[in-house]
Amino acid sequence: MTEHGHRPATRTDPYDKNGTAPARPALRVVHQPDDIDLTAAEAAAGQFLNALGISTASESLHGTPGRMARAYAELFSPRPFDLTTFPNDEGYDELVLARRIPVRSVCEHHLLPFVGTAHVGYLPGARILGLSKLARVVEHFACRPQVQERLTKQVADWLQTQLEPKGVGVVIEAEHSCMTLRGVQATGSSTMTSTLLGLLRSDARSRSEFLALTGAAS
Repeated sequence: MTEHGHRPATRTDPYDKNGTAPARPALRVVHQPDDIDLTAAEAAAGQFLNALGISTASESLHGTPGRMARAYAELFSPRPFDLTTFPNDEGYDELVLARRIPVRSVCEHHLLPFVGTAHVGYLPGARILGLSKLARVVEHFACRPQVQERLTKQVADWLQTQLEPKGVGVVIEAEHSCMTLRGVQATGSSTMTSTLLGLLRSDARSRSEFLALTGAAS
């Protein structure tokens, strides 16, 4: 493995006499939107459809407003999770990268979905992260009305704050229904965004390695 010449992490955990960092309590991450009123949402959905000239009187459409309300409530309600970290006892200083994490979110401008994949990586400092939590963090910020640029930066900033690694990189590529199904109707087009922090931004070799592994450099 190549050496990156990384500087020590800005914060070091206190170590015991055996050189092992103590366990740290997991951070419980919960994001819930304001109180969801499914009854009111169903009524509003029915009014919305009727205003567009779509009658919900038929047997097949009678339950549609309720299904709409429950679908959007699900899209806006991420699952809570524990941010589990572990001491980096071996001093691992190479890139940790989770590729092709599924992304689903809703464009805040049209409330139409956008879907794609995220590549999330970091250069460890004093602690390393449970790998499944990288996907959980993406879901946490995706389950709300969003724009892709903000989503990308929120994931990177949050990991930088909570994990304090030497660098963080996030690349998201997604197809937006508001672009493919309406307006310009650019079927098959996708949008790519990236946020690089720490050494993944300032160190050319680290940045190139991350972008090459995610495919963003091709």
